[in-house]
Amino acid sequence: MVSAFAMDCLAQTTLPLYNGKIPFAIEAADEETSLKGVVRNVSLPTMTVFLPPAEKSNGAAVIICPGGGYGALVMDREGFRVAEAFNKMGVSAFVLKYRLPSDRTMEVRSIGPLQDAQQAIKVVRERSRDWHVDPTKIGIMGFSAGGHLAATAGTHFDSTFINNPAKTSLRPDFMVLVYPVISLLDKVGHKGSGMNLMGASPSSETVRYFSNELQVTKSSPPAFLTHAGDDTVVSVENSIQFYKSLKNNGIEADLHIYAKGEHGYLKEPEFAEWFGRLGQWLRVIQMIPQ
Repeated sequence: MVSAFAMDCLAQTTLPLYNGKIPFAIEAADEETSLKGVVRNVSLPTMTVFLPPAEKSNGAAVIICPGGGYGALVMDREGFRVAEAFNKMGVSAFVLKYRLPSDRTMEVRSIGPLQDAQQAIKVVRERSRDWHVDPTKIGIMGFSAGGHLAATAGTHFDSTFINNPAKTSLRPDFMVLVYPVISLLDKVGHKGSGMNLMGASPSSETVRYFSNELQVTKSSPPAFLTHAGDDTVVSVENSIQFYKSLKNNGIEADLHIYAKGEHGYLKEPEFAEWFGRLGQWLRVIQMIPQ
């Protein structure tokens, strides 16, 4: 279900993420609900396409993963509105409504969201000409648990969980992580996101596999991270540890920590503040023109 904000104000196109069978899906009734821009019980993933005017497009693109603890998706505030801001920057944006982990609708609950992120990267890269996108400038962005998904896509791209006969690269060219969940280890991770993603009793191997600070390599993409030091929901240590792992592997990264902002940046910092810093970073790494 697409919000009225997206369809009426921006008149964008929403596409089913897969043509045909959804991988690892269990046939079950669609129980998706939407209230005030927050969607729950997602079992049918989609991607909403936001394209800037042709004369303003710079070829860069970003796939946006809203947050919600792997139990909901904040589609408006962490999806559609951000996509509109990217369009003003000349960047094409694709808001991903990814499946939320559920034993009722998927065979392996922890893999479903990653499959959807990989499929989104694959679709945007394979259809880059249609959308006037540079296939070497496709990034992924996520908020909170959506940040965990974006970081997972950025650190696990060598493992293919979708049908990919053309061997299209599933590596995002950059990551944007906003107050992200990164680790699922007890001392740092967000317990709610971890339980929703992996279930109540995951193996230690699964926990480590999805603790993305442990999965960075020298081929991981560059990253922009922002977090609030007073975040009591998702500790700022998530961003700090991921930044350290990136730097230890020689990966270019920006980290912006605000003294206040709590979780969600509902009052501060202002959107224009941190989003402006993101724009500057995208210019520095030559994803968008100066």
